[in-house]
Parts: sequence; structure tokens; C-alpha cells
Amino acid sequence: MYFSTNDATYWYKINGEGYPLVLLHGFTGSSQTWQPFITKWKQEWQVITIDLPGHGKTNAKHKSMEACCRDIASLLQYLQLEPVHLLGYSMGGRTAIAFAISYPEWVNGIILESTSPGLEDSIERQKRKQVDDELAKKIEQKGLAWFVSYWENIPLFSTQQKMPINNQTRIRKERMRQSAVGLADSLRFMGTGTQRSYWNELASMNKSALLITGELDQKYCVIMEKMSRILPNAVHHMVPDAGHAIHVEKPNIFGKIVSRHLESLS
Repeated sequence: MYFSTNDATYWYKINGEGYPLVLLHGFTGSSQTWQPFITKWKQEWQVITIDLPGHGKTNAKHKSMEACCRDIASLLQYLQLEPVHLLGYSMGGRTAIAFAISYPEWVNGIILESTSPGLEDSIERQKRKQVDDELAKKIEQKGLAWFVSYWENIPLFSTQQKMPINNQTRIRKERMRQSAVGLADSLRFMGTGTQRSYWNELASMNKSALLITGELDQKYCVIMEKMSRILPNAVHHMVPDAGHAIHVEKPNIFGKIVSRHLESLS
């Protein structure tokens, strides 16, 4: 289904009934990212998936993180939902953090997979912005196929090469369903270099928080362990023999961790 704001149209889908659980995918993903989990989760919760700006079927150009969060708040209001539980992976996790801090009245709890509240240092943010801008230009110039081949071979995703070929193929197909223009736009307007830092506001986010990392993703293990010490009500779960995308590398373990956490809250 589609939801329109003044300057954007978002694709979203609802499965099941009960306590609302909003799922936010990562960069190069879409609502399809979560399909393997929806069959089970919809039996217990009302699962809402959203295609973020620059991805999937959503048409939302030049959206900053703040603007995207405003639109999500409008969608939740339109759907007349009670406060939700958010689950966000990587870019979707950054979006979930920004949303929970900006609209705490809409959030009961948060589950974060391999993400961060942004870059604390302004110089580092500027450097990252330049890197993201350069990559966005290359995507526009060289096209989607070039970018997908480049992206799946960066060190962050090296552990995915150990997955079964059919799983690697499924992920590649999802990435190839994106558009070069959309991904370039996402990097420029919702990238880590453009997003402001939310580190100083974590201490005020007193919602239930589950943080999930893969033990082989050392960078994000350090980041999210630091987050867990700042957040007032957080638990950090590290998954053995997993990298950045636990939900695709270890889907059974990831699904059980999320399900048990939600069940404990209910």
C-alpha cells in the first residue's frame, strides 16, 4: 500500500494483528529484507514494513533523516497505531534511533542491529560526507550493476561470502531491484556523513533497547557496546560467527533473539 505526504509517496505493508512492530531495512534493501521473518512474526504481532527513501517502491527524493522521521510519524498517525516497537538494521537502525529520540511518544521499545547514532566528531562527519558524495557520483556514472558488485565486496560484507549461494543470490537480486538514482540520493541525504550525531541524546532514551551485533563485525561491536553503556535500559547481544547482517547470515538465531525479546516485554 502507498502513503503520500506533500512531497513523497511511501510503500508500506501490514501483516498480522496485535502489538505493532515496525521494521526498517538497511541501505540497498527494502521491505523484502524482512520477508523470511514475517510468516512467524505476524502470528504474534502486527508487522509493518516500510520502504525507506531511495529504496524499494517508495518515491521520496532529497529526504534528510529528520524529514524521513516526520513522514514515518505521519504514517503511524494515519494508521492510528498505538506506540510501536521499532526494529532497524544499519541505516534503518540509524533511522530508528533518530525517530525514537525525535518522537518518543510513538515508541515503546527499540531493537537495533549493527548500527550507530551517527559520527560524534564533526571532522569525521565531513570526511564521511565527502566519501558518500563521491560514491553517489560513481553510482550515477557507472550504474547499478557496477555498484552492486562493488558493494557486495567491501570488507563489511566479507562474511556473507560464506553463506550458501542461494542466499547470496537472493541478497544480490534485492540490491539489483534498487535504482542508481535512489541509492545515490540516499547516500547524499540520509548517509552517515549527512546525519547529525545522536550520541549526546542516548542517555535520555529510556525505552527498552535490544542491541544485536555479530562478533565478527568488530567495528559495530565496539560502537554498540558503548551505546549499551549509555542507554538507560539496554541489553547487548553478540551473535557468534556472524558479521554485519545477522538477519541474513544467521536468520534462525536472529529471529529467536527478536522473538524472545518481544515476548519478554509482553
